[in-house]
Amino acid sequence: MADLTNKQIKDTLSKVVDVYTEQDIVSSNVINDVNIDGDKVQIDIELNYPANSYHATLSSAITDALAEANINNVSVDIKTKIVKYTTQKGVDVLPEVKNIIAVASGKGGVGKSTTAVNLALALQTEGAKVAILDADIYGPSQPRMLGVSKAKPESTAEGKLLPILGHGMQSMSIGYLVDEDNPMIWRGPMVTQALEQMLRDTLWRGIDYMVIDLPPGTGDTQLTLSQKIPVSGSVIVTTPQDIALIDAKKGLKMFEKVNIPILGIVENMSLHICSKCGHEEATFGTGGGETMAADAGVEFLGALPLEMDIRTDVDEGTPTVAKNPEGRVAEIYKEIAKKVSAKLTQQSRATSAFPSITIE
Repeated sequence: MADLTNKQIKDTLSKVVDVYTEQDIVSSNVINDVNIDGDKVQIDIELNYPANSYHATLSSAITDALAEANINNVSVDIKTKIVKYTTQKGVDVLPEVKNIIAVASGKGGVGKSTTAVNLALALQTEGAKVAILDADIYGPSQPRMLGVSKAKPESTAEGKLLPILGHGMQSMSIGYLVDEDNPMIWRGPMVTQALEQMLRDTLWRGIDYMVIDLPPGTGDTQLTLSQKIPVSGSVIVTTPQDIALIDAKKGLKMFEKVNIPILGIVENMSLHICSKCGHEEATFGTGGGETMAADAGVEFLGALPLEMDIRTDVDEGTPTVAKNPEGRVAEIYKEIAKKVSAKLTQQSRATSAFPSITIE
């Protein structure tokens, strides 16, 4: 065939769509380099979100598209470069943390903390450097979920706390600083001060994504988050149950009002599968999270089954993504992680720190 040109290659590759960003790889500027040496073609791709498990699929899509154009001697190299995306205006950034993702729910008992830790581990599995901050001062659960509930953080000469490593992730929680059995009888200002200190007085290092596990509701901690913490986006966790959806919608509206982007909705406990007979039953209803996402115009990230192993895994300190990374449930969490981080790459506009409030 005639000598290949860069334009021919890119015209062909403009038909290849990244399934997570839903953009073609030419217009989304992920092609880092096209090197043509006779009939040999080297394509270098640089994704801005972690997707190790997607690299082979994307590589095949590229070589297949070029093969259809009779370009067959092709090699593809895919790398990841995660960058920092915009947050609220007027909020001090964290120099060692590129992006903060808040995981929230309107009410307790919907599996928010389990989702947060598995999302964090899934991002790590896909190739990112990840930390998790347990912002639930009254009910810290991440130390136990990470299997490090007995750990105590050391401090540097400058008074900074060293994060605790759990399954390779940096983490911080009030649960490391107080006894697990002691209740936190604190007023709101003390809670918000503790949250900000844990965030800013911990010696985080080289973090691509920090996942913040928020307490349920829309109270002081959430307002502190919107006013003082540079948040890149939020994930709402719910169940299909009507009462959970009502509260989840309040959480969603809160993030809209404080101009923190909503990256999507996760539905927990969507379907119970009997471990004895395999019978499937929608214990808490069906389709609630998906309908809520459609009504709000945000992405539905995925649905998790009501499965005993998900609960026992975190109770044992080995969340499902760490315990069985190739299993069905871990695959769902990894799909959610890729969707969340890919959605974040499309976040381009700066957001304000807090809404103006008028009373009519």
